[in-house]
Amino acid sequence: TGEFEAGISKDGQTREHALLAYTLGVKQLIVAINKMDTTKWSEDRFKEIVKETSNFIKKVGFNPKSVPFVPISGFNGDNMIDASSNCPWYKGWDKETKAGKSSGKTLLDAIDAIEPPSRPSDKPLRLPLQDVYKIGGIGTVPVGRVETGII
Repeated sequence: TGEFEAGISKDGQTREHALLAYTLGVKQLIVAINKMDTTKWSEDRFKEIVKETSNFIKKVGFNPKSVPFVPISGFNGDNMIDASSNCPWYKGWDKETKAGKSSGKTLLDAIDAIEPPSRPSDKPLRLPLQDVYKIGGIGTVPVGRVETGII
């Protein structure tokens, strides 16, 4: 047991973040399993984490078949940009979405495979305000996000 178990436990941050992401409308997810160097790149540990995480994200609402799982070592940079030789057992990730299938080996490949969300730019402008700043010498500056339409 280790940091993964703490994160996926009932009050764990991993669980909380996955639920928050889904609740906030995040449709695409990447699971980077970090610190694989501390387990000596154990294939069994990777598979255990993939299985547990898949079960959980499915309960939250994500489709595990559309989620790439990438074993990485952020400290050493393994499987971040270039494929690592430390995990010869890892054949890469595959994901299926409505847009089609994609595959890769690294975290960068998974990031590149994210499909940009379609924005309804033909609709009227809707810009929910997040905050309003009063800046001396400039004036009042509203801050928000364009949901529909264009500025």
